[in-house]
Amino acid sequence: MNDNVSSRIDTPTNISLTPSAAVSESLEYKTVSVFLVLLVCGVGIVGNIMVVLVVLTTRHMRTPTNCYLVSLAIADLTVLVAAGLPNVSDSLTGTWVFGHAGCLGITYLQYLGINVSSCSITAFTVERYIAICHPMKAQTVCTVSRAKRIIAGVWIFTCVYCMLWFFLLDIQVSQDGHVQCGYKVKRELYLPIYLIDFAIFYVIPLLLAIVLYGLIARILYLSSTPPLCLAGVQRCLRRCHGHQPVTKMLAVVVILFALLWMPYRTLVLINSFVSTPYLDAWFLLFCRTCIYANSAINPVIYNAMSQKFRSAFRGLYRCQRPEGNQRLSMIQTGFSTVRDIRTSQANSNGTDEKASRVILSTDMTTKQNGSGHQETAAVNGKKADHPLNISPPTFSFGVGPAGDEKSDWPSSTNTTVNFDSHTTNDQQENV
Repeated sequence: MNDNVSSRIDTPTNISLTPSAAVSESLEYKTVSVFLVLLVCGVGIVGNIMVVLVVLTTRHMRTPTNCYLVSLAIADLTVLVAAGLPNVSDSLTGTWVFGHAGCLGITYLQYLGINVSSCSITAFTVERYIAICHPMKAQTVCTVSRAKRIIAGVWIFTCVYCMLWFFLLDIQVSQDGHVQCGYKVKRELYLPIYLIDFAIFYVIPLLLAIVLYGLIARILYLSSTPPLCLAGVQRCLRRCHGHQPVTKMLAVVVILFALLWMPYRTLVLINSFVSTPYLDAWFLLFCRTCIYANSAINPVIYNAMSQKFRSAFRGLYRCQRPEGNQRLSMIQTGFSTVRDIRTSQANSNGTDEKASRVILSTDMTTKQNGSGHQETAAVNGKKADHPLNISPPTFSFGVGPAGDEKSDWPSSTNTTVNFDSHTTNDQQENV
């Protein structure tokens, strides 16, 4: 048992582990720790839930890139719930209160969320590279259905991979009676596993992101260079300009992932090899807060750098449809109302009706026995003497400059309807 405790204390590789008891028991440390964790985790949980709801409930937000962002949001939620919230109870009580099952399950979920978030970042980085550097291939490769299959594969692979931690963890009881969740094997056994995990889910994704975003930056730089004016190349470059805002936003996500995880990853890597590990309580709190901030800050980035996400968040906050859909609905409603009004007016030809500020200029041309005869009907606020037969001839309806709406009348086979905007001072025909 003492060997296990010593192994656990010397190598704090679990993000929920507590520092030395001397500082962690102080009121100042507990207050700052609980406040920071609750603040960051609260903001992150609300923000990531909004990301998931926005993409799932808004049709135009269901893009391949946003599918990966949903996967990233769910992974970040897992980290915040499984790592941040248990850390609050750990800080308040100074001991592990979730038992053996909680030790296995919570630590499993921690690494599951961490690894899935890393894989999701890698996935949308590759998707951005294909969309910008290979736009023709992107039409068949970068699809929502393919993104869903990739995400499902990432989660299945990571769920199976993280089962390894079930065999490395156990409850540890120190000499002073503190219960902790730590490793039950010696450093020589779990160190290779941790290094493999560190390489697969941190080093390799960052190196890949550096290379791919370098190629993306090269294409975007060339797209702004004047000599590239070939027709085919120019079309592709115009598409590149449309990808710039999204690409910048995702690049910021990758950069923050690298920076916010660096303190903790570096600390654990150093402590895995030195004989006396560095376990300053305040620095450990800083490292853990950076991890929680990485999972909480992504929705803030989306809201700050994406107009679509900002509009969708606003619509979700107001419990109504996003602004774009609302405008479309208003336009459709307006068209429907105008169509109904015109239909009712067309059905009331036999009634005496007064209308103002509408000018009707009717030019009717008929052909009889090969000769043309032109008739002009002028109606000034009165009912016409006889109905006009509008089936065979050609009509020209003029709309005066009074701001009246244009007609949307259906045309028959032998009827042509033209809208003119001219009027004369001598002849104004009001219906």
